[in-house]
Order: sequence, then C-alpha cells, then structure tokens
Amino acid sequence: MKYLLGVDNGGTFVKAGIMDERGTLLAVAREPIRNLTPQPGFTERDMEELWLQNAKVIRAAVEKSGVAPSELAGVSFSGHGKGLYLVDWEGKPAYSGILSTDTRAWAQVKAWKENGVGERIYPKTMQDILACQPVSLLAWLKEHEPSVLEKTAWVFSVKDYIRFRFTGKANGEYTDFSGANLIDLNTGKYDRELLKEFGIEEVFEKLPPLVYSHQVCGAVTSQAAALTGLKEGTPVMAGMFDVDACGVASGVTNEDAMCMIAGTWSINEYITRSPVVDRTVALNSMFCIPGYFLIEESSPTSAGNLQWLIDNLLTEAEGEAKATGKNIYDQLNEQVAAIEPEESQVYFLPFLNGSNESPLAKGCFIGLTDYHTRAHMVRAVYEGIVFSHMTHVSRLLANRKPPEAIRLAGGAANSPVWVQMFADALQVPVETVDCGEQGIMGAAMAAAVGAGLYESYEQAVRQMVRVSDRVLPRLKYKGIYEKKYLTYRKIVEALNPVWEQI
Repeated sequence: MKYLLGVDNGGTFVKAGIMDERGTLLAVAREPIRNLTPQPGFTERDMEELWLQNAKVIRAAVEKSGVAPSELAGVSFSGHGKGLYLVDWEGKPAYSGILSTDTRAWAQVKAWKENGVGERIYPKTMQDILACQPVSLLAWLKEHEPSVLEKTAWVFSVKDYIRFRFTGKANGEYTDFSGANLIDLNTGKYDRELLKEFGIEEVFEKLPPLVYSHQVCGAVTSQAAALTGLKEGTPVMAGMFDVDACGVASGVTNEDAMCMIAGTWSINEYITRSPVVDRTVALNSMFCIPGYFLIEESSPTSAGNLQWLIDNLLTEAEGEAKATGKNIYDQLNEQVAAIEPEESQVYFLPFLNGSNESPLAKGCFIGLTDYHTRAHMVRAVYEGIVFSHMTHVSRLLANRKPPEAIRLAGGAANSPVWVQMFADALQVPVETVDCGEQGIMGAAMAAAVGAGLYESYEQAVRQMVRVSDRVLPRLKYKGIYEKKYLTYRKIVEALNPVWEQI
C-alpha cells in the first residue's frame, strides 16, 4: 500500500491529511489560521506564521496516522485561489499574505471597467476582473506600497508559497495562475501585454515558471524535513487551486458533472473542452485535467457566513451545546429543521466577506420583528447562502443542460438539513462523497498521479472517490423556494445602489 500527504490551505484553516492510494483518509490535523484585518476591506495573514502552522499540522497528521514518513509516495497541495503571496530575493515574505476575501483593490477594478481595460483583456483571459485577483492587488501595491514590488522576487498563490518553502524552488501552477488574469488562455502562457494593460508590466519578470498540478516540482529539503517530520527527498508535486481539488475529489472528470463547494467561498463549477466566452459566466480557467477548462461562478458568500454568526452571535449557544455534549452545528441543524421554509420571511444577504453583486455590498438581515427567534435567523443564514449559490448556478445552466445530480462539498455538505435544502431549492438531486476533506483528497490525487500510482486523474477518481449519499428534491417545496428566491433577488437588486453610501 502506498500513502500520500495532502495539505490544504483555505480561508480559515490549514489542514494536512494522510491518505492511502484507495482514497481512505487515515488521519487529519488542522489549525485555525489567524487572519488579520488591519482596516476594513483588508484580509491578511502572517506568511511565516502560516508556514509554521503548515509544518505543525503535517507533523501531527503523520504521527496520528502511524505511517512512516519513508512510506509517503509524495506530498502535494491545494489552497484558496486569488489573493497574493509575495517572496523577496532572500526567500522571505515581502509583505503579508493577502486572502481572496480582500477587497482593497475595488477602485482599481472599477477604473479598469470604466476605461475599457476589462473589455480589451477579455479575449485573452476570458474572465472578469476581481478585486481579489493578483493583478488588482499588485496594481494596488504599486500605487500605495511601491517599495513592496521593488523587493519582490516571486509572485505566488498560497499553495505555491507553501510548496516553495518545502522545496526552495519557485513555480506557478496553471489552475491558480490561469484564473488570475495573468495568462492568455489561448496560448497557455504569461502575456506581457496583459500586464501592460493593468499598468504592472514590471511584474512580468517576477512570475514563476508554470507547471501542471501533477508535475514533480522538487523534493522536501533538509530544512523542511526538520520542521515537518517528513523524510528529506520526498517528492513534492505542484498541487492545485482548491476549487479544482474539490472538483476532482468529487469525481468531476467529464462535461456531464457539476460541483458546488460551500465553504468560505460559494464555488459552482463544471468542466468543458471549450471555454464559455459569451460573458454569461465570470471565470474560465485551466482545469487540473489538461485539455479541460473550468467554468466557474464564485463569490465569498457561502458557509463562512455561518461561522461568523457562531463566533460573534452564538458564543453562548456554542458553550451550552458543549456543556450538554452536543455539537453546535447539530444544534443549529435541529433549529433550522424545526421551522418550515414558508413559516419564516426573514432574509439574509451573505455578503460579510464580499459579494457576487456590488463589490461594496454588506451582509444584513431583512424582515426581522420581535416575533422572530435565533432559529429564524439561523434558517435565514442557511437559505441566504443557498440563494447565493443559486444565483451562480443559474448562470452556469444558461450554457448547459442541468446535470443528473450536483456534487456538494465543503462545510455545508456535512449538514443533512442543509444538503436537503440545496436539493429542494435547486430541484436537482444533490450527492455528497465519502471523504469530507476534498481539498486534502484533491491534493493527494495530484501526488498519486505525479508519483505514477495512477496514469491520470480519471483513473485516480475511479479508485479513490465514492459517493456516500444522494438526496432527492421534494417537489412540494419547489414553489415555496422559487418564491423566496425571487424575493431574495428583489432585495439584492433594491440595495445595490445603496452600498456606496455606507
């Protein structure tokens, strides 16, 4: 039996897991990541601290699994997309790491849309410009912190930075960089003219050589081995954007499948041989399976909103749940299940970390009265997150037929009540897979293919991915959720002109 190490750096946690070649997860270790908000719209993290947290969870996962480091066939990574992680010429952080929930560069994006840059670059990048993309953040740094760019040697995504700390070798990986407005998707190469349009042409020399997700990018160095407990010389594979990781770990290997990820971000995706270039979807990028494009609709509007509610408004309830031996999530599921959807007209806009509407939109509850309880608010959060996903899914389905089922991953997939709500609102069967850590599994699959355990991701999926449940939509809720979603859309559209005033 061969073993694999997958490392997943998301928006709120860093995780490491040991998996065997059959897809069985033997051990997981995780740590909450300390994110920093130095001012409104900024979301950062200490890059050195992040590296040490990675080393800590890797050592813990290996020890917990009982697998000897010498038995690992390879290590690979998944990580949040967008954002920015800069390294200087000494290999040290050149700035704080910037997350995909950061909105500081909204003015740059607005200017590019108004002056025609967005239209001019689209035939090459085939994607909208987002405030959290590297190009936007680099332009912001050039304007506000020019010394940072001057000392920067390499531009990385989060997982590329962590891999760099393992190997000492700089690479950019296609699934991340192709979704960052940095690559001409027609050629699969960096494009100096794109950077010139964004006013950051000097960054061209700081973009690392590109590799595919399964490619070997070096080996664990002696320094990394000392920190992580891994064996020096263990092969290190490139890894992928966590959207790709969750997609392939959910079994997305052909054009019929569709996947949703309900984590910090609302990710909604399918793959196709040809990009969608009619502007009905936000993002085309290169999928981890060469030859396929990832068609993605996404925004930071998903289950991270529930975590905020728990951390800020339900701390007492969380304590009560622990005192009785219950899990806060199980308690919330019970509260939501006790209220029928037609019994509550409280709405929640899940825009605490950004939105898929106005770039300045904020989270809020609408319709509260003194009749309503905490349970009504929790249900509204569940529903608001579902409705945000629905907005994205409706855009995707404008370009393809509905799938036989949608695979759901992320935190919401662990809630039977929430999974049923997704099925009822979308009126499509929803499937979950046996592994609850798709980011880790996708990374492990990249390691498995790179190590030659499987010839392709398709073969890896056949051997490693198993559907655990299939939830059917209930027809009696179709009209109810259609009406509630229409009201949600009216609220969103009515408030869009307001956000610049707040």
